[in-house]
Amino acid sequence: MQSVRLLSGIGDKGPACIQLMVDGRIWLLDCGFGPEANAQFNPAWLDGAEAVFISHDHIDHIGGASYAVEAGLPIYATAQTAKALPPAARVNLLPEQGQVVINGVTLTTGRNGHALGGVWFHFDLGDGFFYSGDWSEESEWFSFDVPPPAATAVLDCSYHLDDVPQSARFAALDVLLDQMEGQVLLPVPPSGRAGEMALYLMRRHGCESVMLDPECQSALRIALDSGAVCPEARDVAPLLDRGPMEQARFLICDTPNADGGAAWGYVRAWNESGRLGRDAHVIFTGHMTAHARGICSVPGGHFQRWNVHPPLRDQLKMLRRLGARRFAPAFCTRPEEYLAEGLEVEVFFHDRVRL
Repeated sequence: MQSVRLLSGIGDKGPACIQLMVDGRIWLLDCGFGPEANAQFNPAWLDGAEAVFISHDHIDHIGGASYAVEAGLPIYATAQTAKALPPAARVNLLPEQGQVVINGVTLTTGRNGHALGGVWFHFDLGDGFFYSGDWSEESEWFSFDVPPPAATAVLDCSYHLDDVPQSARFAALDVLLDQMEGQVLLPVPPSGRAGEMALYLMRRHGCESVMLDPECQSALRIALDSGAVCPEARDVAPLLDRGPMEQARFLICDTPNADGGAAWGYVRAWNESGRLGRDAHVIFTGHMTAHARGICSVPGGHFQRWNVHPPLRDQLKMLRRLGARRFAPAFCTRPEEYLAEGLEVEVFFHDRVRL
């Protein structure tokens, strides 16, 4: 029997964990934690599992990997994603673009347009099974590879039915920035939107206006050295050795919710000095945890989405491209609303679906 079941990541923006049954074997796709602090990885999800496949290194997809390592399970991931795993991990490297055969099953991988080293998975099971992980086709930084057809798909629907394209996000960000005086902190995941955000801001405001913290500089340097990003990414090279951060207007820093790293240091210092909301601002651009929402509740805290997941138009395009007959809308809080969209595909949730 070949089937798929979503253990987590359906009905909320919660940890990704999907169970794939392959002729008596159990494989897990992703083993996340969070992004909210109370969204734990459940070790019981590993019961009976023989292998784990990790799509990329963001915490809601990799944060529970330590449990898989403790269980001695083999972990399949790209070389870049594997760097985020505990040292004791039994890693089997996957190509960012290519095919491998595992226990007689052909797995095709392609770049997901979302994170450095991030990939989607296509398993040659039934009439094809596709798991997007997180993905984006709007990035000017990360490359995206078109997957082969698949009858069954689990898609990143983090933005739910929101259909605002990246171009409109850029325009709204420009309006917000024009209203602000002083410095602007943009908390980011270094291996995620740090590079494309730096690219966008330096093109519009000049290279001297943008600074990256050491974590982001390191991630961008790795990205450029890997050759896995779009050719335009080379434009950020002058930013990789610049400092100190205080001299720039735009500060791009780890962590994405400003609950650690340089981002939290700036927020705390600006708040204590009375600068926050006066001549210093914070703009969150992705999913906000309770910590980030707390910062946004006071003067100086702002939210303006930067697309790193697919808007509705790209979700629908992917379903047509795959020729999917059934799909699960993952990582959104109200997946049942897709039932009212009149889609020509079956929508499934927690049920086990035969491939």
